[in-house]
Amino acid sequence: MTIHISAWLLRRKWILFAIGLPVLVGLWWAFRPEKLWINEKVNEPGPFATSSDPQPILTGRFKAKAQQTSGRATIYKKPGGEEYLRLNNFTTLSGPDVHIALARSDDRSLAQGLGKRELDSIDLGPLKSNRGDQNYDLPAATDLNQYDAAVVYSPQSHKVLGLAKLEQF
Repeated sequence: MTIHISAWLLRRKWILFAIGLPVLVGLWWAFRPEKLWINEKVNEPGPFATSSDPQPILTGRFKAKAQQTSGRATIYKKPGGEEYLRLNNFTTLSGPDVHIALARSDDRSLAQGLGKRELDSIDLGPLKSNRGDQNYDLPAATDLNQYDAAVVYSPQSHKVLGLAKLEQF
């Protein structure tokens, strides 16, 4: 019986190749394993206005939690009133699903690790890179009196990777 199966496979190996190759490419594209060890560096310039510079409001240094994370998070206010978060000299380990958010520094989930709990935060989106200077626009209704910490976290693994407590500049 095994002789018949192996003979059938040998005669139809091009069919297996034609089916197997797209499946492997699809799996690679879905999981992107190379993102676990490839470091990307971004150096975005600050979105400065032409007439005057934005004013720093809050700033803080990242402290590592679950992974090595370092750099400075600063919230700037543009002359028009818009606010944005800027990460300077930022470094964290790369991963497939890492986000930046503003959270409450007194949230117990941050101190204990997220576990399966949701983070009370304003998600600013996925990180543009795991290294370098980056800018993230804040929503217009952001209350900086409540959300006083910048958090790098992975919603997929429910881990806080780094935390920067923001204080008056």
